[in-house]
Amino acid sequence: AYSDGVFVDGLLFVSGQASIDFKTSEFVLGTIEEETERTLNNIKAIIEKAGGSMDNVVKITAHLADINDFEQYDKTYGTFFTAIKPARTTVQSVLSDGIKVEIDCIAKL
Repeated sequence: AYSDGVFVDGLLFVSGQASIDFKTSEFVLGTIEEETERTLNNIKAIIEKAGGSMDNVVKITAHLADINDFEQYDKTYGTFFTAIKPARTTVQSVLSDGIKVEIDCIAKL
């Protein structure tokens, strides 16, 4: 019972994504930078499939397994947003299967 994203009234609500290989549905563990990049690329693919781009993202919620990874996460995160940066909340959370980051977002399409 899971949807990668739900489109309602011009808003795309993207469910929590992680560093997962969409072909195998397996987590791909790595550094915080690697996992952040793969996670955001997964989000980008979902948004593009819906007809948008990362410039449409208005809100991000990010969960880090270790908040001390914030600086490295933030550097990678910043490369995905070239226009106005989305509103963002970043918290430390207990994440499953050894993943370092999980991100959900809202995009206005």
